[in-house]
Amino acid sequence: MQNPSSSSLKVLLILASIVIVLAGIKAASVIVVPFLLSLFIAMACSPVVTWAISKKVPRSIAVVLVILMIVVFGFILAGLVGQSMNEFSQNLPKYRAQLVDEFAWLIGQAQNFNLKFDKQQILSYLDPGMAMNMVSNLLSSLGGVLTNFLLILLIVVFMLFEADSIPKKVHIALDDPDMKIQQIDKFLVSVKNYLAIKTLVSLGTGLVIGLWLYFLGLDHVLLWAMLAFLLNYIPNIGSIIAAIPAVLLAVVQLGSGSAGLVALGYIMTNTIMGNIVEPRYMGRGLGLSTLVVFLSLIFWGWLLGTVGMLLSVPLTMIVKIALESNPNTRWIALLLASENDEQVDEKKEEPQTP
Repeated sequence: MQNPSSSSLKVLLILASIVIVLAGIKAASVIVVPFLLSLFIAMACSPVVTWAISKKVPRSIAVVLVILMIVVFGFILAGLVGQSMNEFSQNLPKYRAQLVDEFAWLIGQAQNFNLKFDKQQILSYLDPGMAMNMVSNLLSSLGGVLTNFLLILLIVVFMLFEADSIPKKVHIALDDPDMKIQQIDKFLVSVKNYLAIKTLVSLGTGLVIGLWLYFLGLDHVLLWAMLAFLLNYIPNIGSIIAAIPAVLLAVVQLGSGSAGLVALGYIMTNTIMGNIVEPRYMGRGLGLSTLVVFLSLIFWGWLLGTVGMLLSVPLTMIVKIALESNPNTRWIALLLASENDEQVDEKKEEPQTP
């Protein structure tokens, strides 16, 4: 029988080790953030390289073509979004003042129905212009990270060249040189598929949102499309955060009716993409509960900053997939799962009746 004091000491040592590791990651975030971003990009691009190799294209040429595509697309998009962001920043004080005026008018209308509010106090606590400032700060922080674009690109190149040997190295590192442990392969394939499918769905979401807003005539369409693409990696919460500034701008620029159409476009796009398209290609076994999504957003944002917030769900998904691949830690993965995933796991565990 194991001594209770030794068990407590073991738990204490594990917790202390986790704290030390997290403190080290936070202190080295300047190095860790570009590496994680490079890993994310490499895993998202890996299926494209694999497809090109299946068409008899040499790996070196396939990697070069993918990198050239990223560079050309990135520079074009960065120029367009940067211009849109500069215009948005210049107009930000005007938008903010108009939003505060609209909000003050709404409070005045509520007072006509004998709903008594202190206008100045409410505006001091709930400033609608803060959503515009949030967007500007988010994109500025992301732009600061992308100043290491050349370093990130070089890391992506080397990762894509080494992609074939990584599974074998992982097996050897985990003392499985004969590659018998299938959980390792399942983990690597699941993470790669998740990131690739999530990236394609996010691209589709950004494209549809951009076309919808362009059709409605909203300013800074590319900015909102890019925001929808980035925040789509955060399910449930991300779509709401992406919609708020666009809807508020629509209220100022186009009126309440068009703002309703903007909100409707976001709701329909994210409902279709999140509930129909994504589950069809990704399956139901990769969901996270809404509480876990929110907590992961706070945790990874605190640990790694803006990039940590954007990659919070993919990073948590990697942890969840790793926990699922080990029977001893599967129960922790179930705690992170959404209700639908718990029901799926219960059905799998039910004995089959003849």
